[in-house]
Amino acid sequence: MSEIANTPKPPYYAVIFSSHRTDGDNGYAEMAEQMVNLAAEQPGFLGIESARECLGITVSYWESLEAIRNWKQNAEHQEAQRLGHQQWYSSFRVRIAKVDREYGI
Repeated sequence: MSEIANTPKPPYYAVIFSSHRTDGDNGYAEMAEQMVNLAAEQPGFLGIESARECLGITVSYWESLEAIRNWKQNAEHQEAQRLGHQQWYSSFRVRIAKVDREYGI
């Protein structure tokens, strides 16, 4: 993902996922692409931005906390989370924030 998400006028919510990966791909790239595509189909999804070097940061944007809860409970997403815990991440943090203001060019 190299594009900046085109989000609506606030308020909306951001899920910030910061991570350190384990060595090797082990199916990660394919699953990551599947999850981006699946998230984009979910009600309330607004966009996503991602960058990775030593530290990976992915920010997904959502209309509501309910939309975030529904995404977290999606069965395919839960399987990806399970695999992430078991083999893809050596550490991670998830933060959820309300976006009250945004600006840019």
